[in-house]
Amino acid sequence: MDSLESRPTKYIFVTGGVVSSIGKGLTTACIGSLLESRGLRVTAVKLDPYINVDPGTMSPFQHGEVFVTDDGAETDLDLGHYARFIGTSMSKLNNFTSGKVYETVIANERRGDYLGGTVQVIPHITDEIKRRVYLASKGYDICLVEIGGTVGDIESLPFLEAIRQMRAEMGADNCLYIHVTLVPYIAAASEAKTKPTQHSVKELTGYGIVPSIIVCRSERPLEKSIKKKISLFCNVDEKSVINASDVGTIYELPLLLHREGLDERIVEKLHIWTGAPDLSKWERIVDTLKNPHRGQVTLAMVGKYVDLTESYKSLSEALHHGGFANDCVVKVVYIDSEEIEKSSVEEIIGRETDGRGVDAFIIPGGFGSRGHEGKVMAAKYARENDIPFFGICLGLQMATIEFARSRAGFRDATSAEFHPEAEHLVIDLMESQRAVREKGGSMRLGAYPCILVKDSKAFEAYGTSTISERHRHRFEFNNDYRETLEAAGLLISGTSPNNDLVEIVELPNHPWFVAVQFHPEFKSTPRVPHPLFRSFIKAALEYRDARSQQHATSTKEAKVIEFSKKPEEGAPTTTKKTPAKNKKDSVKK
Repeated sequence: MDSLESRPTKYIFVTGGVVSSIGKGLTTACIGSLLESRGLRVTAVKLDPYINVDPGTMSPFQHGEVFVTDDGAETDLDLGHYARFIGTSMSKLNNFTSGKVYETVIANERRGDYLGGTVQVIPHITDEIKRRVYLASKGYDICLVEIGGTVGDIESLPFLEAIRQMRAEMGADNCLYIHVTLVPYIAAASEAKTKPTQHSVKELTGYGIVPSIIVCRSERPLEKSIKKKISLFCNVDEKSVINASDVGTIYELPLLLHREGLDERIVEKLHIWTGAPDLSKWERIVDTLKNPHRGQVTLAMVGKYVDLTESYKSLSEALHHGGFANDCVVKVVYIDSEEIEKSSVEEIIGRETDGRGVDAFIIPGGFGSRGHEGKVMAAKYARENDIPFFGICLGLQMATIEFARSRAGFRDATSAEFHPEAEHLVIDLMESQRAVREKGGSMRLGAYPCILVKDSKAFEAYGTSTISERHRHRFEFNNDYRETLEAAGLLISGTSPNNDLVEIVELPNHPWFVAVQFHPEFKSTPRVPHPLFRSFIKAALEYRDARSQQHATSTKEAKVIEFSKKPEEGAPTTTKKTPAKNKKDSVKK
């Protein structure tokens, strides 16, 4: 019997049809989770068809968030899904674009690697795509490969040709094609329609790729007759038509796909022997979401990309992970920081929550000056009202600016990103960054170590003095103001090992006010919530309970005062008599 190490990696290629944003990335992540729960070593690769070399300079409104890996790669947000559902650490090998592929091929041609030959899409571009996939898959039992875009997009053609060739090279037993499509429900006809799926599969087959499994996205569960029809017209066995209907939470999807038999079909078709999957952790997570013993906390996320909440995907999910750790549900209210600038924090929060208020504030990362004063106002409101506050990346910078203005006397304190000519730049570029002109070139990217102060909220959360977290930012805490701000009451609770860079600041006399220069959300998963989010949500719960208690006490006192009020002078008075139980009692009284 061959050893596990000697077996070839098996590849699962995931394509999408009918419409974009159908959920290929989430489906891929769930497949990886199911196979990993069976004891297999799994990795995943996202192939993006756009010409950008990476998404680092793309607008969050177009692309959503940029997920950062330990090695400093700026990648597609689907890698965040992979990282949250699969235990494998993602790296620069797990995501590449058409732009990256063409950049490499052109560099090879300029260097003379092709011996003067004509450089073409086939074989040069497709060979580079395959080389990168093979490189990323080394050492794993299963490599999931997601093709970005929708079948029929002209940009995706080289990727589809590359994965067609890989099946010929690796053999049918080592490659599997899964196609994710939409089965829309037409309310007027009271019927789910299979024609879009039929056309999508036909288009894919025209490129020489025949799917073995079809995952059908739908609003509601599909009837057996619909699955049978798709099986007949798309030439797949009925058991391989998998229905991924809408669920209440994305963390229920692995359980749904398992009930549909997806992982069983995969191991059958790839001829893999595994044990039964252990999905107990996913079951516990779903149970917490459906039956939270500690109820709900409401958080205000004050950002500038709130029109597309995918811009904060990892952060939003990390907050929910903190809820899992505290047996509660987290509700996130997204607040546009520009709206705060037009009125006030209290007014906007009251409007967005129907007067109920929030239990904590969080300010996420971002770039540019738009809406930054609204974030400063939110940090001030949380600080002055003892509301739990969590600042991330730009959030640390806004909290520092607010503190410098309010507590250290620097009325015009600001950042060089917003007002480079201002006198008091408490946030500034480091000297080593000033000469860099390319966008992204001056950024601090990837994992960096950090040393924590023991008597701090950060140390209490992590339980250790040395940590490593991922960064994606350009501007830093200006050390020229460090001593003054510390004297005013700011605690610098985390720094780089050489003490040159400020990584974490806190307010010791506040219930929970912590701001970090890094992005802890990139390392949080539903099964292992990040310690800072665990601590933050715990503080929000405590604030919620104290607020509820205070409200109950105030209401009770108000009733007592109302009851004990003396009637106004001249007003008629009445005395309520207690009825006697019987005549004998009446005589006694």
